[in-house]
Amino acid sequence: MTDKLTGAVGREYVAKAIRQALRSGDLVPGQRLVELDLAESYGTTRGAVREALQDLAAEDIVEIVPRRGARIRAVSVEEAVQITECRSALEQLCARKAATRADEGQRAELRRIGADMRQAVADGAWDAYSALNQRLHELVVEASGQEVARRQLERLNGPMVRFQFRLALRPGRPAQSLPQHLAIIDAVAGGDPEAAARAAAAHLDDVIEQLRSSAARTPVPRR
Repeated sequence: MTDKLTGAVGREYVAKAIRQALRSGDLVPGQRLVELDLAESYGTTRGAVREALQDLAAEDIVEIVPRRGARIRAVSVEEAVQITECRSALEQLCARKAATRADEGQRAELRRIGADMRQAVADGAWDAYSALNQRLHELVVEASGQEVARRQLERLNGPMVRFQFRLALRPGRPAQSLPQHLAIIDAVAGGDPEAAARAAAAHLDDVIEQLRSSAARTPVPRR
């Protein structure tokens, strides 16, 4: 009999698996999360699942309802917009600081990411582009040295995983966002803090516009 994952290892494994299932659409907002089913699916103990759900609740990804269990928390478009507005303020700060604090290794990695993003768009490799996008944002925050901003961004990004995934897959979105990402890369790698902050602001302003336009295109259900 295969040993089940338990403790911190099991807890982190379940949390990571649920985040990935939310990105891929295997889990959807409002869906119930049954401890026993999750433990069997992920090969962990129920205790590990319970702790992972508590962690995800702290990140606002999961909602735990007394006597009813846990479910994926639904995030409205308006809340997603407000979260992105907060992200914008923090990412502008990080971009500005990264432009002056990044070392040569980080600047070189930024340039490589830019080249790889161009190639991913040319090849239509959307999964690769999405991974590069995530790494770009992580690297800018790392290079900034702003640990408080990093922690706050991690918390803000939790409830947004599904919105970010759906937006990334929208037809034409990678080609649209590529120049925005390249502008951030050029400014940070080039050591221009004000241009870096402006580029980050422009990118997040566009994300907000895309979120609002998606809400406008969604039909209102009849009551």
